[in-house]
Order: sequence, then structure tokens, then C-alpha cells
Amino acid sequence: MKALFVGLGSIGTRHLKNLQARCAARGIPLQADALRSSPRPLPAETAALLRQQFTESDKLGHYDLLFITNPTNLHFSAIRELADKADCLFIEKPIFEDGRYRLEDAGLTGKKAVVAAPMRYCGTFLALKEELRGRRVYSARLICSSYLPDWRPGVDYRQVYSARREMGGGVTIDLIHEWDYLVDLFGFPQQSYNLKGTYSQLEIDSDDLSVYIARYPSLLAEIHLDYFGRTYRRTAEFFVQEGTITADFGAGTLTRADGSVLHCEEEVNARYLREMDALLDYALGGEEKSANPPEMALQVLKLTLGER
Repeated sequence: MKALFVGLGSIGTRHLKNLQARCAARGIPLQADALRSSPRPLPAETAALLRQQFTESDKLGHYDLLFITNPTNLHFSAIRELADKADCLFIEKPIFEDGRYRLEDAGLTGKKAVVAAPMRYCGTFLALKEELRGRRVYSARLICSSYLPDWRPGVDYRQVYSARREMGGGVTIDLIHEWDYLVDLFGFPQQSYNLKGTYSQLEIDSDDLSVYIARYPSLLAEIHLDYFGRTYRRTAEFFVQEGTITADFGAGTLTRADGSVLHCEEEVNARYLREMDALLDYALGGEEKSANPPEMALQVLKLTLGER
């Protein structure tokens, strides 16, 4: 398998390491290249996983897999330039920074492609999905609260894309996971309302708080996203006839309506490994349907931004 990575920051490097690990476990020979915007040296352990590094796209060959893992505001131009150089694309979430982009203009029409949705592969979410099967939910309440300066230890939070609006940052689309898994559970809402802005003392120009309320035919949903919570919280509550089902993604637990607790603790990377396995199945032809096709990812982005 030949793979090309465009962007080798923290998430791109994670995907590169996981691709290497899963290909090795499956006995798939792998050659991984990188297209980089500068010749700045990569960490030695990352560079060791690459066959070649390029700074000019016209020197590239053809690839089985193309990973678009650069900053969100560069996704569209990278996809448009490189989509025809690969049989299958993996695009880091969100697909674009703006819902007004068209898939056909990016060259994605008719292409095999998957947009990242790692929360769907989280052990707690998989247990939650099974627990909700066949139940009528009256209300859903989701929260993701975390402190942006703690996201990347040793890195100035003011310089990362999350803090900078022009790079596609901001809690509204940075934490698109909540809308992604809610849509996976219940589909798209009939109506949604969003208030957002910058309210904390963080030195950023992107939004650090975003709050939604959404109406479905048989339930209401609330979503709270922020960059300033000093205690990490990522939970989802679902109110059903028998009580409340609570998924605590940080703790890795699922509390059932009867109060019993299902333990789903695992390393964070476990979800990314499951996602990589699903990607390989799709890219190699074993799975015919994309787990998160660009069409759906774009509609979730528009919903997140209030454009749908």
C-alpha cells in the first residue's frame, strides 16, 4: 500500500503511526510519503516511518490512500490539488472550515473518501449506541468542556489553529464530534439554534463557547461546547422512560437507566485504531460504504455552523 500524508502535526502523526501499526498487523506492505509545506526537519521517529518527503506536488506518484491532515483552512485547496492522485481519501474533521464549499469544486464527486469521526469508534460510544437501540429518548444533553492551553503540553495555545479564526479554529467546528455522533444516533434535527462567541480570558480570536438547542420529531437536544473548562468533561445524558442513560467519555463509563455501570475504559488511541481498521477495510474494498462520506460530513458542518 502506498500512502501520502499532507500535514504531519499531532493528528497526522497519530494517523501515520496507526497506519503503520495496522498494516504491519495485517501483513500489508506499506510505503508512506509526505507532502510538506517546508523542509523543516520532522522528529526522528516520524521521519523514520516515511519513505520520502516532498515539497512539490508535481513530483508525486499515484497513491492508494491520501491523508488530508493539515490545518482545516487548507483542506479545500489540498483536496482540489491532490484528489486525482489517490484512489481513496481520508480527510481529518471538519471537512472544510466553511460550509459554502462545494464537493464538486474540490474534486470529491465520485471519489472514495472518508471524513474522520473518531468518537463513533470510542468504546463508550459503541456501548451507548447499543444501549439506546430500540429506546425512545425524550431529551439529550451533551457537553464537551476542556481547557485549551492543556490540549498540547509544551505548545503555546495561542499559536495553534484552534485559537485562530483564520485557520479554521474555534470551538464550534473544532468540537464538531458532538454533532457528528448525535447525527449518527438520531439523524439531522428539524430545527437548531446556536449562540456562540468569545467570552473567557483566553488570548484567542476564535469562539470559545458555543451552545445549541435542537428539535427532533420526538426529542429536544442541548449541546454545550467550550475551551475554558478547567475540569475536563465530555458527557452525554439521554432521558428515557426508565431513567437516565449517561455516557462519560472521559471516564470511559456508561451508566444505564437502572443505575448499573458498564466500564469501557481504554486508551484514547483505541478509537483511532478502530477507525484505521475501518478505513483500511474500505480502501481495500472489503467495505463498500464509507463510514462518513463527504456528503454527510459537509451537512454536519453546515449544521454546526448554522448554515443548514
